[in-house]
Amino acid sequence: MYYEWVRGPRTEPELAAQEALLPRESLAPFTGHEAALAAGLYKKVRRPDGRELDLAIAARAIAQDAALWSLNQDDFRDIAGLRLV
Repeated sequence: MYYEWVRGPRTEPELAAQEALLPRESLAPFTGHEAALAAGLYKKVRRPDGRELDLAIAARAIAQDAALWSLNQDDFRDIAGLRLV
């Protein structure tokens, strides 16, 4: 999610590169369907507190039938239906 990316810490060059590759105006909204999926994930995983953003990101990937690339794969391993790369 864009929010998790920009809340940092990010350098000005990182933000400029992100804007060049994926302008914020091109971002798709987080839908009600994805919110419902995230809420369902919240209820299913052990220890969901503090993982709300990760669960929302996972729900987006699942809803879009997309694999999720993350440097923090341990944060996502217990999420059923999520493909990690």
